[in-house]
Amino acid sequence: MAKFYPQLTAELQDFIAQQQMFFTATGVATGRINLSPKGIDSFRLIDAQTVAYLDLTGSGNETSAHLLENDRITIMFCSFTAKPLILRLYGTGQVIRHRDADWPQWVGLFPTIAGTRQIIKIAVDSAQTSCGMGVPTYDFGAQRTSLIDWAERKGETGVQQYWAENNQTSIDGLPTGILTSSPA
Repeated sequence: MAKFYPQLTAELQDFIAQQQMFFTATGVATGRINLSPKGIDSFRLIDAQTVAYLDLTGSGNETSAHLLENDRITIMFCSFTAKPLILRLYGTGQVIRHRDADWPQWVGLFPTIAGTRQIIKIAVDSAQTSCGMGVPTYDFGAQRTSLIDWAERKGETGVQQYWAENNQTSIDGLPTGILTSSPA
C-alpha cells in the first residue's frame, strides 16, 4: 500500500543514504518525458524537504531544459535488496550552474568530479513509498567510472566544447541554458 509523507522522515533519509543509484524524471507539456538513472557519489540530503544532486555531463541535458519550462521533478529510489521498497520524491527543481552566485556553496557539498555540469536542487513537496515487491533483487558490484574517465580525458575545455556542441538544447529542441543566461 502506498503511503505519502509531507517530508523526509529519518527512516526515509536512512533508506536514501543506503542507495547506490536513483532515477530522475521530468517532462514538459509536449515532447518526450525524460527518465534518467544516476549513480556515483552525486546525491545529497540537505534537510527533510531539500535534496540536490550533482549533474554530470552526459549525451543530453533534458532535465535542465525541462526545469526551465516546468519545474516539476520526481526522484525515485528503488531497493534491490531482500527488503523491497520504492521511494519517490515529488517536488520542484532548480538548476544551479557554475556561473550562479550560489554555486560555491552548493558544489562544496559534493566531491570534485570531472565533467560536473550543474547541480539540480529539489524542494521536496511530498514523498511516497510503495512496496516494490515486483522488483528483482540485485547485488551491487561497483560504480562505473567510464563517464568520469571520459571527462578527465577531455579536460575542462573539451567538456565545455562538448556542452556547446551537444548540451545547449534538449532532444525536443528546448533551450537548456547551459552556456547562456536562463530565459526570463
